[in-house]
Amino acid sequence: MPLWDLDPSELAGYAPEVDEPSDFDAFWQKTLTEARAYDLSLKISPVETHLALVDTYDVTFAGFGGHPVRGWLVRPRGVDGPLPAVLSCNGYGGGRGLPTDHLRWATAGYAELFLDTRGQGSTWGNGGDTPDPVGAGPAVPGVMTKGINDPDDHYYRRLFTDAVRAFEALRAVDGVDPARIAVSGGSQGGGMALAVAGLVPEVAAVLTDVPFLCHFRRAVQITGKDPYAEVARYLSVHRGREETAYRTLSYIDAVNHARRATAPARFSVALMDTVCPPSTVYAAFNWYGSRAATQPDKVIDVWPFNDHEGGVGHQWARQLPWLAGLLR
Repeated sequence: MPLWDLDPSELAGYAPEVDEPSDFDAFWQKTLTEARAYDLSLKISPVETHLALVDTYDVTFAGFGGHPVRGWLVRPRGVDGPLPAVLSCNGYGGGRGLPTDHLRWATAGYAELFLDTRGQGSTWGNGGDTPDPVGAGPAVPGVMTKGINDPDDHYYRRLFTDAVRAFEALRAVDGVDPARIAVSGGSQGGGMALAVAGLVPEVAAVLTDVPFLCHFRRAVQITGKDPYAEVARYLSVHRGREETAYRTLSYIDAVNHARRATAPARFSVALMDTVCPPSTVYAAFNWYGSRAATQPDKVIDVWPFNDHEGGVGHQWARQLPWLAGLLR
């Protein structure tokens, strides 16, 4: 795939005006207040994996609406706490899979909570275990248009709330240092990481790779790839609902969440990415921390010849020393 978005020289300074509702902060404050009215109901049960160097636990906590949300907690065995930790958010269509799928952060000395993704987990990987008991209105297959006519009903309101509650659950785990927790993810997980960073001031660091859910209006208009294409298909049938849809998505847009983040962040972008257009990633990066009292440190790793896979293992090799410098 050749370069297809803006020229790299334009991308570096690309900071477009992105739709932001006037009640954005009030909307999310109300959402999280409602979620926190439910007891966290954190349950942590050991799981036998026959691995000698890590301990693994099945985690359940109350997410949006008090709904039970699952995750895997993996930590190095025999290491005294309090440990630094990573909350990991997953890509589109994936679930938490198997506990043995999540070993790398534990081998680096961190506790990791890998969040299951409500209503997903049947497209790739090893499955998910968290249902989404809420639904509203007609939608295109996938989750992008679930509740798209009202921000209160939209799927990502629920999922972002789950991620915030997962961060709070990880802070409550014995042996985890609540002041040293990073949030991480790629694609959908990268957008979720930005949302948590914007909603939770206690986040210590952000690792967001080829993030999805950024600058919806541009993404839907220039890429024909799913998941953004779900929105275009919906609007091709529900003619005349464009502004209603984009208003709902503006509460979700990770660019707006990124503006409010205060933690140091490491981004990645792939310049041949046809799923999450590079310009949309740069929109989030260039606005990141712009509302903070002090501009947080941020860096972006550029993979010039890669599509949506980005840097994969090479990116993690860059993340390791960077995160260790902040949290270890």
